[in-house]
Formats: sequence, C-alpha cells, structure tokens
Amino acid sequence: MTSLAELATAWQARWPEALRAWGRFIVVHDPLLCRSSRQAAREGLTGSFAMFRLGDRSVVLDLQQVVELGLTDLPVEVLAHEVGHHVLCPADLADGGRLLSRVRQALPGFEQHAPMIANLYADLLINNRLQRGKGLRMAEVYRRLTGKATAKSALWTFFMRTCEILWAQQAGTLAPGGVPAATEGDAQLAARLARVYAADWLAGAGGFAVLCYRYLSEDSEAAAAAARLRVCVTEVADGAPVPGLTGAETDPIVHPALDPRVNDLAEPTTEPPSEEDSARGGEGQHREPFEYGELLRQLGLTLTDEQIAARYYRERATPHLVRFPVRTKRAPGDLLPEGHAQWDVGEPLEDVDWLATALRSPTIVPGVTTMRQLRGQADDEPPRTRPVDLDLYVDSSGSMPDPRSLTSYLTLAGAILALSAMRVGAHVQATLWSGKNDVLRTDGFVRDETAVLNVLTGYFGMGTAFPLHVLRDTYADGRRAERPTHIVVISDNGVDTMFEPDDERGTPGREVAATALAAAGAGGTLVLNLFGDGEKSRIEALSPGWDLHRVTDWADLVEFAAAFSKRHYERSTV
Repeated sequence: MTSLAELATAWQARWPEALRAWGRFIVVHDPLLCRSSRQAAREGLTGSFAMFRLGDRSVVLDLQQVVELGLTDLPVEVLAHEVGHHVLCPADLADGGRLLSRVRQALPGFEQHAPMIANLYADLLINNRLQRGKGLRMAEVYRRLTGKATAKSALWTFFMRTCEILWAQQAGTLAPGGVPAATEGDAQLAARLARVYAADWLAGAGGFAVLCYRYLSEDSEAAAAAARLRVCVTEVADGAPVPGLTGAETDPIVHPALDPRVNDLAEPTTEPPSEEDSARGGEGQHREPFEYGELLRQLGLTLTDEQIAARYYRERATPHLVRFPVRTKRAPGDLLPEGHAQWDVGEPLEDVDWLATALRSPTIVPGVTTMRQLRGQADDEPPRTRPVDLDLYVDSSGSMPDPRSLTSYLTLAGAILALSAMRVGAHVQATLWSGKNDVLRTDGFVRDETAVLNVLTGYFGMGTAFPLHVLRDTYADGRRAERPTHIVVISDNGVDTMFEPDDERGTPGREVAATALAAAGAGGTLVLNLFGDGEKSRIEALSPGWDLHRVTDWADLVEFAAAFSKRHYERSTV
C-alpha cells in the first residue's frame, strides 16, 4: 500500500501536467499536499477534501481524505480542477465576492448555504471545460465521490444529473437510481445555463442558485453535510482585502425557465428602473453593514464587527475623498548676482568680470586686481501651507443608527471628512458622544486611519449630552495655538446641549463653546439634521460665530462632507 508521503511525491510530480491543462503560461506555486486531515485543518481546509485559497492562490489538498474517497489515481483531474478556480471561476477575490453575493441574493432564507452553491456552480463550469475541452476524467471523479455518499441528497442528485447531460453520460452513471421528472427538467435547464453562460459566468450564477433553492429545503442537514464534503472549497486568506462588496446588485434574479438565453421559448422582459434607483442617481445602491459582514464571513474572513464596520465605511467613503496632493519638482530658479570676489590665477578665465576689474584698477594684475562675480540661485519654491487640523464630534445617541448594523450617514460623513483631512497631512481628533459619560475618542489628534474609524464606527445609543469637557480640555491653555483647527459637530437638535447647560465646573456651555471656537483658530461648523426653520433659528441664536449647515435627510450628509473636504482640503500641489 502506498504511503501518504509517497502519494504526495507522486501527486507533486503531476502538478506541471495539471497546470498545462489550462495553458502553457499558467503559473501557480506548488500545492500544499497535507498528509493528514489535522494538517489540512491547520491550513484552513475543513468540511471538504480540496480547497483553493483565493487570497494567496494556494491549492490545498487533504491526502488522507483523497485516499478515503478513492481518488489516488486521479491527480491531474483533481489538481487541474483546483487550478481552474484561479484561471476560470472565480479567479480573484473581487469576483469571488460578487459570485457569493449573487448566490445569496437568490437564496432568501437559505443564505447559510450560499458558499456551497457558489462552489457547486464554479465546479460545474470548471469540470465542463476540463471534461469536454481537455479530455480529463472528471466524470470518473464524480462517479467515485457519489459512490462514497453517506446520505442521499436531492441537491447532489440534481447536480450529478446536470453533469450527465453536459458530458453526454448515460443516465444513472453519476446519478444512480433515476431522478424525478421535476429534477430532470431542472437539470436540463442547468446544463443549458452552464453552456450559454460559460463566458459570462457571473451573469448565470443567480439562475443556477434559483434552481438549487428547492433542493436545499428538501435535504436534511446530514444530506447537506454529505454534499458539502464532495464539493471543493474556495476561500480567501484571512485578513485579505476584498474590494467592491459594499455595492448591492440591482439586476433581478431570473429563473432559467424565463431566461431567453437559456430557454428559447421565454419572452425577453425589461423592467424600467424604480423611482428609488432613479433618485439615487450615480451613487448606486449599497448593502447594509450587517449584510456586508455576513458576506465577508462566508468568504472565510474572521473579522470582528468593528473591523468589518471600518472596512465598510472606508470603502464607502473612498469615492468622495479629496485627491492626493501631487508633489511637483520645480525647475531651478535664475542665477542672481550676489557681489564680487577676487579672481585668482588657475580659475576659469571666463569667470573674470572685466568691468568690475577695470573699475577696481585701470592696471590689470592677474590674481591681484582681477575680480569675479558671485552668483546665487533664486529661491523659486513657494512657502508650504500647513493643512488645517480637524476636531470632529459625531452624535451617537439613541436617535442615531448603529453603524455596525445599518448605514449611518453620520459615520460615513465623518469618515469622508477625517480621511480627506489625513490624506493631505492634517491631524484628526474624533469624538463619539451620547450621554453625559458616554464618550469615545482618539488619543488626541492623530494620523491613524484605523484609530479614527474605530471611534466613528462605535455606538452608544443612550441619552444626549454634548461632551463639553472634551471641547474645553482640547483648547485649554492655548494648546492648539500652533496648529489651526476646524471644529465640526454632526448631530441634530440635540446639539443644544453644547450651549445651554453648564459643564461640571459650572462654566456655561456657551462660554465653553465660544472659548474653544476662538482658540481653534480656523472656525467651527455645526452640521445638523433639522426639520423646521424654527429649530434652525433657535440653534443659530444659541451658537453665534458658528457656521450652521442644515440638512433634512441624513443621506445629504455625504454631499456636505464631500463639498466641505474639497473646499478645505483639496490641494493640487504641496
């Protein structure tokens, strides 16, 4: 009997052949051939016998399970299949996320099974290319996997019948025991879908997931687990960035029976954009933070709620940030005369200033009366400007949404302001506030994006009391005199707690606010969601000297933050 060490050596020798199945120029580093399931688990492979990690582009195999499943003589087929996830579907992190998102959209109530369905769909496309285009024995791989099944799965039967149709296999070869008429119809549609969407696979993912929907409801948990064991896994490397997932898909999911590309008898349908979509204009729709978090976790990322929220708002804020300033190298300035010095023998003759020499003495004595002109370069570099620092206060009282669950435009606006300021070199102090003792802030003025976003994505949801002590202490004793600072407060009518009560020392709030405004040196802005002109007039009376910007919809904060950042921080050169 061949040992696992010998098996690993034999499979490693077939790796170049597996790469050539996808082309002569495909380069992927050597696979991780784990000799035990325990070792495979340490590499992140659980619940299956094979995995392709999109983050670091690694093929991981559990050779112990390969032996148990009877696949030891099919190394090229198994390895080439895993390479297919790198070359064909999903190929990279961004498309992997979009594939999973599209599948989740088609499985309401069964989103927990989305990774398995997404992998099934990718496996179908890859195996079809290898079986029909490269002549590999993918049907034999699945014949053996089906024979090792420990529980009957309606989903697996549907999938195997689809493969039989695609590869012109005799009925019962991969799905023994026959299939119901409804399953036969679904498999015919799935096979047709795999063909027509082979070059546009993301567009077909939702339709395939729709066909799988009813089988998920029919299968027991044991049957689902058995199916998952026979499906290879695609995951990202933990901590890897996955861009582009905050945006939500707006294209409707169409059942393949109603898709004209799949069913020639189906009539094409076009739906005009909804009023909500039109109102959003070019901004597009976005998924909520909790949905974004579920998607990242199903991709295999182990992140805290705080880390997920920070990623979400950083990505949402990025399109609205000011441009990076460009450092330009100026041409040297003109040479300007700066006086004369004696010219001595041995120096270049062309350096002699004959007019200055003649003026010194009508008798020219080299090295004695000869003069040369001193020249200096003009300073053509303009004085550099220092960006204004930002002191940001964001309301987190009970009337505000939790930014880790639902979109908080206060958090998003704060992220746009803070990230724009730091992009041009400014320092930012971020303070999240709610009740009297509910305050979260950065360690003073910082240039750490993560620290700022960790504050902005926090949540209290308690009463409303502006942190006068933070405002007072920030500007006490002229501490900010050398760095002009602009104060920005994002809130609603609860901002009146900044002016009307006294602080814990008995100093009126108006006096604390006025003193801080004067000491900051670069102004202050109140960005408030106010629904009536009366409220606006009342706050204006309480806050002389402050610039009050009123919004009537929280979403308008994004436009304000982008415009404010451009006005205060946009610089073309430094």
